[in-house]
Amino acid sequence: MDSKRLFVFGYGYSARALARRLTPGGWTVSASVRNPSDAAKLAAEGVAAIPADDREALVRALAETQAILVTAPPDAGGCPGLPVLVPALAQAKAFPDWIGYLSTTGVYGDRRGGWVTEKSRLAAQSLEGARRVSAERDWLEVARGMGLTVSLFRLPGIYGPGRSALDRVRAGEARRIAAPGQVFSRIHADDLAAGLAASIARPRAGGIYNLCDDEPAANSEVIAYAAGLLGLPVPPEIPLAEAQLSAAAQRFYAESKRVSNARAKAELGWRPAYPTYREGLAAILAAGG
Repeated sequence: MDSKRLFVFGYGYSARALARRLTPGGWTVSASVRNPSDAAKLAAEGVAAIPADDREALVRALAETQAILVTAPPDAGGCPGLPVLVPALAQAKAFPDWIGYLSTTGVYGDRRGGWVTEKSRLAAQSLEGARRVSAERDWLEVARGMGLTVSLFRLPGIYGPGRSALDRVRAGEARRIAAPGQVFSRIHADDLAAGLAASIARPRAGGIYNLCDDEPAANSEVIAYAAGLLGLPVPPEIPLAEAQLSAAAQRFYAESKRVSNARAKAELGWRPAYPTYREGLAAILAAGG
């Protein structure tokens, strides 16, 4: 084969960042689609669309694939990628070099600002986090049963061009919630893509990695910095008790933890190009984002 091939189940913001990183190195990208209208959108990005319900097309695609990325969130039935990909992989007798599953640091639950590593006990507090724990377990079990090389990536909040505090401040939608002691980690989309690419280059069966920046910080701090970069007024802080948050936002502010990325650095040779939100936001703004 003239090029290496990446297949994505759940092509979105994170997968797009990885595709941008890999294609200059000769990779081609295909992705599953459930809505036929999405095929044209992917084609415009140079991504081949494979209908998720077309088993034969999936089998042909997976037979030639070296890397698979699964980003779709789990639902009540688990990871939606498992019942689609596993039978097709078996039929194709395919053993890709790497399968990456994107999970969340929400699997650790609330640690009252304490540090967590990949060895920390899983204590998901939200339904979404609990479903990720189950999906992680299911992928690792399938990997052991089929001899597949699966790695898990636990991710915090992902930001980047078109999806950052800068956009919320410009739109007048940014809120600085005063939640004393509450911090969380984040990662720039390009650093996420770099971590995934590093893992593809060094595949490890059963590898589990936190991909995040080096400095967990409060949301209000990030919003204030973004406003300063834009030369706009810093939104006033709103006490958490008065913020009238949605149920999802309430769950978010109920958790506080600092996530260690030491294993990814040690095993993958990865370093975030944007070690804090300051470098990340400044780079987005400098690029016109």
